[in-house]
Amino acid sequence: MEILMSVVIGILFTIATYLVLSKSLLRIIVGTGLLSHAAHLLILTMGGLKQGSVPILGEKANLYVDPLPQALILTAIVISFGVTSFFLVLAYRSYQELGTDNMDELRGNKSYE
Repeated sequence: MEILMSVVIGILFTIATYLVLSKSLLRIIVGTGLLSHAAHLLILTMGGLKQGSVPILGEKANLYVDPLPQALILTAIVISFGVTSFFLVLAYRSYQELGTDNMDELRGNKSYE
């Protein structure tokens, strides 16, 4: 199962990198979202895909699941939601003011296409 998750993580990182390097601001925002999802899956996979009981004191279980990767992912989800919201508001305002989402035009470079 870890091999399959590693392949999926690699594909997500590849797609996210392609989208972040594009010229459209909305594609960059989607790319950062995919990049954060890939990072969440990476943390979860590296923490180990184990089956066991909840780590509560007083339980007499043989196998416990480590709660640290889930806590890190929950924190990262909240942070990525805030960053994505900020990026979307920034893109909306820049499109209102400048009328484009092309990164070359936003930088002031002339497009020679």
